[in-house]
Amino acid sequence: MSLNRRTRLVRSLTLHAVILPPALLWLMPIWLMFVFATLDDSAIFSPEIRLVPGTEFQNNFERLQSDLNFVRTIFVSLVVALVYTAASVLLASMAGWALAIYRFRGKAAVFGLIVGTMTLPYFVVVIPQFIMVARDFGLSNTWFALIVPPLFNSLGVLFMRQAFSVMPVDLIDAARVEGVKEWQIFVYVAMPLVKPMLAALSIILFLHSWNNYLWPLLVSNDQSMMTAPVALGSLFGLIDISWGGVMVGAVLLTAPMLLVFIFLQRYFLTGITAGAVK
Repeated sequence: MSLNRRTRLVRSLTLHAVILPPALLWLMPIWLMFVFATLDDSAIFSPEIRLVPGTEFQNNFERLQSDLNFVRTIFVSLVVALVYTAASVLLASMAGWALAIYRFRGKAAVFGLIVGTMTLPYFVVVIPQFIMVARDFGLSNTWFALIVPPLFNSLGVLFMRQAFSVMPVDLIDAARVEGVKEWQIFVYVAMPLVKPMLAALSIILFLHSWNNYLWPLLVSNDQSMMTAPVALGSLFGLIDISWGGVMVGAVLLTAPMLLVFIFLQRYFLTGITAGAVK
């Protein structure tokens, strides 16, 4: 073995030795969550630490389903997350395209306003937003209330503005010379060139919607329109809580996030790095 290869091997082993303990420490709660989902309540609260899965997963799921109709809440969360992601990515792309390509009066003011919204805590706007949607428009417990109010994402707009800013201007000018309409340039020229950034933004927005708790809690008090995090949180405070069922719900909420990131992490990392430089 050459000296360079031996040096790289030693560095690799050292790096993995340093990273492995923090990684195991991070993964341990996730593993315990999965283990607790397969145990009954007496085993969960036993002084003995259980690291091996049990056989009560189905029973815990059936109890959770009888308490919450959890399959329905998962369906609501999935529909809201998918529609929200698609619509929000489209709006952010259109706004980012306008800010990156076009010149218009007040462009600097619009850009400053978007940046300014990022400095506002969400709790500043959530109460007026709730009053407008629930009281003035009477849209509580509707798909519109769950999806539309949070659609605008200033971080997504800035992300897509940066993505479009790195595109070669000559390509856009050539398309205009050929007589291609502006919306066709956006759809058929610009969007395919920023696919990695679109994928990264889609992952971020999907996970944001999937984990969103406060806004769905405010606008959906009907069990048929509750998202999964809100429904799972409604169990706490009851006299008789199936903690195994709670762990099953936590597993079902965590699994999609892990799968999305595991299978799409290549696009996520590519999009983040591609949109980070100009």
